[in-house]
Amino acid sequence: MPEFLISADGFSIAYRKLPGNSPTVMFLPGFFSHMQGSKAQWLEKCCNERGQAYIRFDYRGHGESEGQFEDGTVSDWLNDALLVLDNAADGPVLLVGSSMGGWIALLAALARPEKVRGLVGVASSPDFTRSIWQERLSEEQRNEMIRNGFILAPSEYRDEPVKITHKLIQDGENHLLLHKKELKLEIPVCLIHGQKDADVAWQKSEQLHHLIGKEKSELVLVLDGEHRLSRQEDLKLIDRAVQNVSAQLSSHI
Repeated sequence: MPEFLISADGFSIAYRKLPGNSPTVMFLPGFFSHMQGSKAQWLEKCCNERGQAYIRFDYRGHGESEGQFEDGTVSDWLNDALLVLDNAADGPVLLVGSSMGGWIALLAALARPEKVRGLVGVASSPDFTRSIWQERLSEEQRNEMIRNGFILAPSEYRDEPVKITHKLIQDGENHLLLHKKELKLEIPVCLIHGQKDADVAWQKSEQLHHLIGKEKSELVLVLDGEHRLSRQEDLKLIDRAVQNVSAQLSSHI
């Protein structure tokens, strides 16, 4: 059964915690994903087998947490991640972010440098709200979103369309990273991305690699990898990255 934390604005945020050795691995799901996904559960299995502490959780409007998905923003989901990080995770913490979770993980690492000591990004999608607005939407769709406050966008990951709100797009502007000259992260980072990712260009991870610094980050490109990176070989690659970053942290604990 999940445990729950109550956010400052009254939402019940679900998480599951596995006790174990340091550093704690904390998984951050993607947009419209949840902590019951294949990557989240695979990492829990791996951490359990080696006795490593692990946490997975659901943002508001996702999975077992309260709230409606379409009401959420990047600010809300970042605050949910920080709530779990601050109140449930024993430091030091290694964040593993998938897709949007990679963006949230970077923001959380910048916000909590004393606690977040390592990061693994999987098909990271920083600034995806701006990408939606500038690259995915037609002028007609942008006008519809401004007029109605939202559009319904088809998704290959679910039967029903996803409601994308103008509020989400606007809020994302407060958290953009890719325009910066550098990302001041003094921690080991591994960025994994499939070169056949049709949803998030692998060049985003390459750009992050440069912004963080090549001496502090590793870029791993999967030649035939798609966005989900949920094949058995992908999952094993992700866990190897978690083990490698954990080993770097353990040498300084």
